[in-house]
Amino acid sequence: MPHQKRKITINVLIITKTLLFLSTFFIAHAFTKTVSAQDAPAAESIRQEILAHGDSIRKAFGDSDLHRIRLLHHPEVVKALGYNDVKNGREEVIKGISETLQNFRLDFVQNDVENIWIRDGIAIEQTRFSIQGTPRDGGEPFVFKGRTMVTYVRSKESPTGWATIREIIQPATE
Repeated sequence: MPHQKRKITINVLIITKTLLFLSTFFIAHAFTKTVSAQDAPAAESIRQEILAHGDSIRKAFGDSDLHRIRLLHHPEVVKALGYNDVKNGREEVIKGISETLQNFRLDFVQNDVENIWIRDGIAIEQTRFSIQGTPRDGGEPFVFKGRTMVTYVRSKESPTGWATIREIIQPATE
């Protein structure tokens, strides 16, 4: 009898997990909109907007333009710059960028967009990048390489119409 009870309990768990997985899958599928062939021109237009947004933020970093950088970031932005370095909120992100730009000039020397996923006012970009940092005190320049995954949302406050809301940076390990 105890063996049968345990077998029934395990079967109920398996069925419950399966139903939970299937219902989650179907709900997620029902509430998502994929870009179909007829939406291709709209998707390409959004892709161009995201690329222009990237140009704008790289220029703002190169110009040390904190005002523009602030506008291109959502108030609720979260940036994981490293395993132990996560910035929560636009003010914390801008504070960190300000400290960096006081000490270094940053120039993007590589920006290879690998992928842009677009859906319902959200875009996720994956990019390999290289940034040349030049110390403002006259030290030797260096190059920082990595890969980033940035999530953008529509924003009326941003001059490009898009704002960074999440970003994860993966430093290169070469």
